[in-house]
Amino acid sequence: MKTDNRSIERVEEFKYLGTTLTNKNSIQEEIKRRLKVGNDCYYSVQNLLFSSLLSKKLKIKIYRTIILPVGLYGCETWSLTVREERRLRVFENRVLRRVFGPKREEVTGEWRKLHNEELCNLYSLPNIVRVVKSRRMRWAGHVTRMGEGRGVHRVMVGKPEGKRPFGRPDVDGRLILRWIFRKWVGVVETGWSWLRIGTGGGHL
Repeated sequence: MKTDNRSIERVEEFKYLGTTLTNKNSIQEEIKRRLKVGNDCYYSVQNLLFSSLLSKKLKIKIYRTIILPVGLYGCETWSLTVREERRLRVFENRVLRRVFGPKREEVTGEWRKLHNEELCNLYSLPNIVRVVKSRRMRWAGHVTRMGEGRGVHRVMVGKPEGKRPFGRPDVDGRLILRWIFRKWVGVVETGWSWLRIGTGGGHL
């Protein structure tokens, strides 16, 4: 492809602003890559999470401020399926098991790993899937308030031309956002009210 007398190589994927983009517009590989980077970050601070000198509250803060931002970089554009949500929860539960440690059975006296339900009860903050949806909602509200003069706004609300290829269509986050905007028309225009919805102050 040429533009302004310059040739641009056609590739299957490339990295832009830290996010991997593919010619199939698939987000699965990007989520896998972010979770791998998040795991690398987790292992780099694993000794802190295992330390008995640090409180669980401080360990959770380490997870929220160091590990989570690395794993969720660019998540505002993710369209999650049940499979991706499960991967995110597995990643988070691995970290939380290190934070809260094992549990000792009162009857047998044996130590065991905490179950997912037990981790959910101990971890009172929004889980990783809720964080992704919250950030996506916050970004969507920001884009909507930009107005039709901005390119990113036209991309989100516009309708692509041409025919859709055969087969099951991929998850399109824009369809989800359009449904949300129809339900919450008026609220999106006020940044503070929309922020309350995205951070848990309101309910979808």
